[in-house]
Amino acid sequence: MGTTGTEVEQGGVGLDPAAKKTVLRHFSYGLYAVTAAHGEERGVFTANWVAQVSFDPPLVVVSVEHDSSTLGLIRASGRFAVCPLREGQKDLAGKLGRPRQRTGDKFGAFDLATVPTLTGPPALADTLGFVACTVVSETPAGDSVVLLGEVVEARVLGEGEPLTMRAAGFRHAG
Repeated sequence: MGTTGTEVEQGGVGLDPAAKKTVLRHFSYGLYAVTAAHGEERGVFTANWVAQVSFDPPLVVVSVEHDSSTLGLIRASGRFAVCPLREGQKDLAGKLGRPRQRTGDKFGAFDLATVPTLTGPPALADTLGFVACTVVSETPAGDSVVLLGEVVEARVLGEGEPLTMRAAGFRHAG
């Protein structure tokens, strides 16, 4: 049987910030490049809050910060691609995590090779592969928006193990 908010307060149990940080850091996250394009403009950023949420139809979710310049491209085109980074691509993950305001066009600044997708967004050639998605819905989520995308295309581009937050030495504040 669950407890009410009053029982939690009276029992002295609540949100312990240290426990929250520790437990949330135990959640495992991969690192991904998320791309989008609209017209002649294209964008890419590092994401780690990505998950498959359905097999039939194949659906994924990705969390995108409100201030991401790529979010506007995703909204305008209705499409995005998720490219799992592989072990050894920590530096790339760090570079793609920089804001566009500091780096300009990341594709040019970091000499990123791409492969075309049938549905529009470019995919990074030097990754494990990609899934291209059509946006099904978006939900506000604090400082971000969660996009639900239906996978409409997939391709394997390389072999290896995926890069994780833990392996890269990256951490969330929790």
